[in-house]
Amino acid sequence: MKTRTNFGLLPLCALSVLYSCSAFYLPGLAPVSFCKEVKEEGECQTQIQLFVNRLDSVESVLPYEYDVFDFCQDAKESRPSENLGQVLFGERIESSPYKFNFDEKVECKKVCTKVYKKGNKEDGEKLDFLKRGMQLNYQHHWIVDNMPVTWCYDVEQGQKYCNPGFPIGCYVTPEGNGKDACVINADFNKKNSFYMFNHVDIKITYHSGGDEGWKGARLVAATMEPRRYVFVAWSTGHNCHYKALVTGMMWKILCVSQENNAIKWASRWDYILVSMPHTNIQWFSIMNSLVIVLFLSGMVAMIMLRTLHKDIARYNQVDQEDAQEESGWKQVHGDVFRPPRKGMLLSVFLGQGTQIFIMTFITLFLACLGFLSPANRGALMTCAVVLWVLLGTPAGYVSARLYKTFGGEKWKTNVLLTALLCPGIIFADFFLMNLILWVEGSSAAIPFGTLVAILALWFGISVPLTFLGAYFGFKKPAIEQPVRTNQIPRQIPEQSFFTKPIPGIVMGGILPFGCIFIQLFFILNSIWSHQMYYMFGFLFLVFIILLITCSEATVLLCYFHLCAEDYHWWWRSFLTSGFTAVYLFIYAIHYFFSKLQIVGAASTILYFGYTTIMVLIFFLFTGTIGFFSSFWFVNKIYSVVKVD
Repeated sequence: MKTRTNFGLLPLCALSVLYSCSAFYLPGLAPVSFCKEVKEEGECQTQIQLFVNRLDSVESVLPYEYDVFDFCQDAKESRPSENLGQVLFGERIESSPYKFNFDEKVECKKVCTKVYKKGNKEDGEKLDFLKRGMQLNYQHHWIVDNMPVTWCYDVEQGQKYCNPGFPIGCYVTPEGNGKDACVINADFNKKNSFYMFNHVDIKITYHSGGDEGWKGARLVAATMEPRRYVFVAWSTGHNCHYKALVTGMMWKILCVSQENNAIKWASRWDYILVSMPHTNIQWFSIMNSLVIVLFLSGMVAMIMLRTLHKDIARYNQVDQEDAQEESGWKQVHGDVFRPPRKGMLLSVFLGQGTQIFIMTFITLFLACLGFLSPANRGALMTCAVVLWVLLGTPAGYVSARLYKTFGGEKWKTNVLLTALLCPGIIFADFFLMNLILWVEGSSAAIPFGTLVAILALWFGISVPLTFLGAYFGFKKPAIEQPVRTNQIPRQIPEQSFFTKPIPGIVMGGILPFGCIFIQLFFILNSIWSHQMYYMFGFLFLVFIILLITCSEATVLLCYFHLCAEDYHWWWRSFLTSGFTAVYLFIYAIHYFFSKLQIVGAASTILYFGYTTIMVLIFFLFTGTIGFFSSFWFVNKIYSVVKVD
């Protein structure tokens, strides 16, 4: 298995998965060679293993393991090892009963037979569960040589779409409406009918390496065609056609064809990714975000280079007595660094936000380089969790240092809240969602052992590292402020509507959200509609643009509020950019009702439960960006102005 990296116009790897320029092998992800017979031990493999993954649906948040449905089972069932990310995402990979050798054609091979007796309660429950799965459009996910077995079919404008899954069957409603699989095949047109796909045609494409210096062949594509055949007796004919349905029986039939092709192994994901026509939309998203950034940058530049420069020059003219009586941001210099209310909570949020920011940056950067591509299953989530655990030290340090700057003395409470408050809220939400998955028998339910392992990582590594960071943070002196704080707070003058706290906070999140909402659509599609997400180059660029937008929007509003002589900027700077998370939640609600077809109370609760976790993490992340941008800005402007 291998991941490729592309070096093109943007060094930030925006095109890292779009155009193939160069490739490298990652440790443990080397390609596998296949051959008809083995001449030397370890040279190649003769048998092609087909694995089955969980089944999922766009109409239900509840995925199920393969063996929950009454499909053909492997007599010697085995599971390949799964990493933490795969377990958290609910992937459950098992060996399958579909066996075939390399470069060996298979015609009409019977895999198994299922018999359902009328009046038998257990058989009736199995059939009802299969029918329910077809009604909800549950999809298989098969794997060959770490490649998804894709179902490719024609869509509008002559394009071909390759789906990394295929349905277990299709259901035509009493009104004559059917799912995609029924629409594509005009033969499935009988109203109020279930069509079980009991036959699969698999096509394996490989690339021989005789001319390139390596032995054997490497698989470059695996496609399949789900079919439904009805029959009276077993046929040895080539086409596997049958005439009538035997009531109460479900046969599984396999046909396999294999062919040599010139496609390079390094490009074997291209036929899946190219069929997803999102590149133009992504470029539109980037251009839209860049326009917003340029607009904000222009305003910030105007303030910094003209307005702010004139303010500083005027304030520093000591020979003008009336300069000190003018209104403006200098008038609040004695209060601007007054410690905020609830400084303990703010410092805790900022510590956790710093931890999330560093984790996100490193994860996206590694994904951008190709280390966390779709070929490396579960690697993205595993990387994020491990990084979060190891980054407890900067969280503790930032929280302790800021809390000390705010004049706080309850350092034990501070470090405990930093280590436990936000992770505890997220874990409690996650545990409640997991209870629902357990009750529903879903494969996404995290095993008890994995929950214990997560708690061990949290309390055994993250919490001690947070204490270590807090120790160094409290040992450091408080951050020195450029001006002294007056003993008596200055009265804040009457504010206009736009400089009041709530309107300013609400407006502050609009522009950052405008930079990400298109990218957010693809991310939600990958999570809830089970589409493959691979455009990490674009995502990394949008991440950088989000940083700039949050920073500039918060600095602008902070300057306007200071000019209005409102010096309560600490919490406001955090909430201004953090309010982007509220827009994210509103968009998630819109996405649920307009794009998804989720039915059932359990699936709805799970959707909003996991969305709440995403929103909280995003709130801490964006709020931290806005705070530190304003913190730098305020320190900078008050350090260059002369104060008596």
